[in-house]
Amino acid sequence: IEEIRSDMSKPHPMNRLIQGDVGSGKTVVAAAALVIAVENGYQGAMMAPTEILATQHFNTLDRLLRPLDVKVVMLRGEMRGSERRAALEAIRSGEAQVVVGTHALIQEGVEFNRLGLVITDEQHRFGVLQRAALKGKGLSSPDVLVMTATPIPRTLAMTVYGDLDLSLIDELPPGRRKVKTFWVSEDKREEMYEFIRREVLAGRQAYVIYPLVEESEKLEDIKAATEMAEKLQNEVFPDLKVGLLHGRLRPQEKDEVMMAFKAGEIDILVSTTVVEVGVDVPNASVMVIEHAERFGLAQLHQLRGRVGRSAYQSYCFLIANPKSEEARRRVEVMVSSNDGFEIAEADMEIRGPGELMGTRQSGMPDLKLANLLRDADLLALARKEAQKLAEADPELKKAEHRMLREIIRKVWRENLEMMAIG
Repeated sequence: IEEIRSDMSKPHPMNRLIQGDVGSGKTVVAAAALVIAVENGYQGAMMAPTEILATQHFNTLDRLLRPLDVKVVMLRGEMRGSERRAALEAIRSGEAQVVVGTHALIQEGVEFNRLGLVITDEQHRFGVLQRAALKGKGLSSPDVLVMTATPIPRTLAMTVYGDLDLSLIDELPPGRRKVKTFWVSEDKREEMYEFIRREVLAGRQAYVIYPLVEESEKLEDIKAATEMAEKLQNEVFPDLKVGLLHGRLRPQEKDEVMMAFKAGEIDILVSTTVVEVGVDVPNASVMVIEHAERFGLAQLHQLRGRVGRSAYQSYCFLIANPKSEEARRRVEVMVSSNDGFEIAEADMEIRGPGELMGTRQSGMPDLKLANLLRDADLLALARKEAQKLAEADPELKKAEHRMLREIIRKVWRENLEMMAIG
């Protein structure tokens, strides 16, 4: 918070990345940053990748900031008529001091009065161009705070986010225990169900997660989740309450299911990956991930982070039948580590770390000579030299830098525009 306060008081805009593992308290830090903006007469905006997460952020921020007389408004994509007009007017007039939403915040017709701070949560889920659109709604250049629970290896963060200052929240709140993770084969399913029953009878709750290809959700994935919910309710746990959540439900229906789960009215929640990011139900202690081999490591780590959010011992069961070596390694990494940074390093080894400049965010970066994993020290040195050169001759006007300036202008023009956003 002190780093953010210091950044925000400087004459040039803040560009800071907060990296903190799942459940480490990034939202509280974001709330503090929003208060600083509001106290100085500016509006703050927080953009989250899904409706569920945006709603949760709204509820949390409203609870934290209302006692300070800060007006928090949520803008949903589905808002219609007078409700939408009222929200837009509050944003335009400045009555809404903090605005929370999904990509609805960057749609046409959304005008801010005096936007001074832009926070994007799980920013890897937004395209570079979406982030640019939100930034463009601010003053000439609002302060930017980026939060991610998808840990980026330090070497990569230093290289890829060279333009962002890095803040690390490298510990969890006191009293949290590591989630015990197990790879479960199909023939152990009944034993796992018995374990879930014992946990629920002890007063805990459980998630059962099904994979899907993307947020629009393919019908067969929803069908699999729906059939599983029916089977669990009718055959496996007829005496318990099983709920169902997926992306095709209307926002109001999703909210109702999540509120019922949070209130303890649902014992076992069958869901597709709409609960992947940020959902916070401290009483849930069991996470079952079906077809775990179909998930990426970052996603598996996020899903596991939905449990272990209190002092109760929590468990994660990965039901997997990996066909490829890569999928098998992902499952093994999850069983052996709870550390998001270790998992990120392993993910980078397995999958490759993404493109350095531009809009592509996975796959190997287009470095001709260096290897991000092998040459971390060399990259750190190169970055230091580049910064030294930029400080000594920022416009590259010296005769010995003229050719470099020309190459950058010709080869990297488009990418430099992207970097100004990213």
